[in-house]
Amino acid sequence: MIDSDRPYRRTEIDKIFTKTKASMQQAALKRGGDGIALYIDVYTGKTLRGGDPYDYEHLRSSEAVHAQYKSVLTDEQIALVVNCPENVAVTLRCINQSKGKRKMEDWLSNPANITTNGIDLKLTLANLKKADEDIERMVKSLKNKYSQ
Repeated sequence: MIDSDRPYRRTEIDKIFTKTKASMQQAALKRGGDGIALYIDVYTGKTLRGGDPYDYEHLRSSEAVHAQYKSVLTDEQIALVVNCPENVAVTLRCINQSKGKRKMEDWLSNPANITTNGIDLKLTLANLKKADEDIERMVKSLKNKYSQ
């Protein structure tokens, strides 16, 4: 039985997030080819290398995903959804910190955030769409798997 009134906790999410980041780091090191990680910023499209001030980012926040699905998924399942491949990416730390816990679309509603941070709006919206689609795919998969 799922307790839909349970509070948000990051314990399960952080366990998988740690593994996801380690896997992403290994792939970025391979891409870099020179022992330095190579990423593409999910919001600007700019190249980021190991040593640059970047953060791993949930495009859709773990708190928002938890709130949306806590009535139908367990915390362990939500952790898998939150950390699905299209929902975890890399962005400059200044963008991540400026955005905070706000939904990206809300943060983007301030034009200064776009210009100050060099946001590629088309790229950002495409990546948010991919995250939403991957989240929905994972939710459907988990619900089907456990309803049988």
